Amino acid sequence: MRILLSNDDGYQAPGLVALARALAEFAEVEVVAPEHNNSAKSNALTLNAPLYVHRAGPGVRYVNGTPADCVHIALTGLLDYRPDLVVSGINNGANMGDDTIYSGTVGAAMEGYLFGIPGIAFSLTEKGWAHLETAVALAAELVRTLRSAVEAHRRASADAPHDAAHPGPWLLNVNIPNLPREQVRGFKVARLGRRHAAEPVITQVNPRGETMYWIGAAGPAKDDAEGTDFHATRLGYASITPLQIDLTDHARLGYWAQTAAALSAALAVPAAADGTAPTASEAARPW
Repeated sequence: MRILLSNDDGYQAPGLVALARALAEFAEVEVVAPEHNNSAKSNALTLNAPLYVHRAGPGVRYVNGTPADCVHIALTGLLDYRPDLVVSGINNGANMGDDTIYSGTVGAAMEGYLFGIPGIAFSLTEKGWAHLETAVALAAELVRTLRSAVEAHRRASADAPHDAAHPGPWLLNVNIPNLPREQVRGFKVARLGRRHAAEPVITQVNPRGETMYWIGAAGPAKDDAEGTDFHATRLGYASITPLQIDLTDHARLGYWAQTAAALSAALAVPAAADGTAPTASEAARPW
């Protein structure tokens, strides 16, 4: 199994270094990760500045860009092969609930998913590496367990790349409690919870008298009911949340279809008093 490994904490982050070492015991691992910390960069791609790739050692390269940049470059020209799996992390801190929208860790795994490759994003639920060895062991075991699923997807993609019946890739968001191994109760599949609004922005004045703004901390959990990732990790489980890209509000499609129809009817150009239709130039007038 060939794994492309990235993250958003930077290529020297303890979570990535330790995970790369563990995955290399049973897979071919190629690291392409950001040069510096790129937390909260989501799926951002760098379009207005050049990107440079540097080699840090055998199988390890770093990019002066975002997590999504790293995976995108790797998949569209840097690598001379197609990885079987894209793994991101282990992140220094949780990516649960609304965090997934902002997360560069999830963004890296999602970039692989957008290219049709299964992806997994791993995060520790609390900052600090107190029990990183636990998270690494659990992450590696999950990847090892999924080898057959990864291989099945690879074969199906090779045999019928345009088959509508092919289930396509999968994307998992995994959050592991920062606990000793004996206190982790296992894995539990969970939906995303929700957070309250972020804390207020922090303002400071720099030496030149200019006001600086710092984004406030993430808000506390709002929906942490049973079945959510917040609830599962609080009970000592590593949460597994399958993600998808479709942001369509399917439940309200009917309502907005009616609204669009009403707007279209209101915008319809009435016929002239003599029954003739207006000319094209007249119809274009906003009055």
